[in-house]
Amino acid sequence: MIDIVIVNWNSGPFLNDCLQSIEQYSDGLVASVTVVDNASTDGSFKSAECRPRTKLIHAGQNLGFGKGCNVGANEGNSKYILFLNPDARLLPDTLRTTHEFMEQDENSHVGISGVQLIDHNQNLTRSCSRFPSALGLVFRSTGFEKIFPSLGIRMVDWNHIESREVDQVMGAYFFIRRSLFQSLLGFDERFFVYYEEVDLSKRANELGLKSFYLANAQAVHFGGGSSEHIKARRLFYSLRSRLNYCRKHFGPWSMALVLASTLIIEPGSRTLKAIINRNSREFWETVTAYRMLVFSLLNR
Repeated sequence: MIDIVIVNWNSGPFLNDCLQSIEQYSDGLVASVTVVDNASTDGSFKSAECRPRTKLIHAGQNLGFGKGCNVGANEGNSKYILFLNPDARLLPDTLRTTHEFMEQDENSHVGISGVQLIDHNQNLTRSCSRFPSALGLVFRSTGFEKIFPSLGIRMVDWNHIESREVDQVMGAYFFIRRSLFQSLLGFDERFFVYYEEVDLSKRANELGLKSFYLANAQAVHFGGGSSEHIKARRLFYSLRSRLNYCRKHFGPWSMALVLASTLIIEPGSRTLKAIINRNSREFWETVTAYRMLVFSLLNR
């Protein structure tokens, strides 16, 4: 059986559609659904009230994604946990195909699996990544990732149309064995949002448990979701989590290289792009995000 955990923060109508898709395509495999609401102000959490097998937890504050997931995971005891974004929707056979794959004896070395994600226009989205390296992160900061995609982190150089083992699957649909999740003590709550699933996948890999991408099962992922309207803060969290990941997994020289590219090269390229495109909103969002990042680093 599967326990589904959804962390919600001002996701609007997405959460209701997500929960409806679970009810419609559960295939009798869902033991419980736990929605952890991180102090939403848009009333979106109300769609989780009075639903069968659904528990709504009011966090009372924004715990962040990783901690919210940990809170929700503690509410169940099924063999598998599916961490599902509120802006995702299940499709027919999504759960059944994932569950059957994980149950096969020959796949016992797989600890985490994901499925093929498509957008609302039925377009396939690239949802797998390589584990971050210092060079890969520098390429991302400088924009060289677009010129040399095979050296970058995002696997945009791969078409995502066949099933295969990967370093990491996107957290929008993150299917994991509970035994593994518990042995890793869940998500590292120092990652408020972003990189928490990268860190957990890395730690699972170090234990010999792999991540697998299933191309024969699909889910819809709209992307953006609740963070779409706070782009400056979203950029800040992404940058801070990137540096937290490097601090945890890299040596001092690699960390210094990424820090320099993140604080010196990337803000310049982002603001220059905004100026060239005459996008004042993007310019001030970038300035705001980096001001928050510098303040955060100085007050560690």
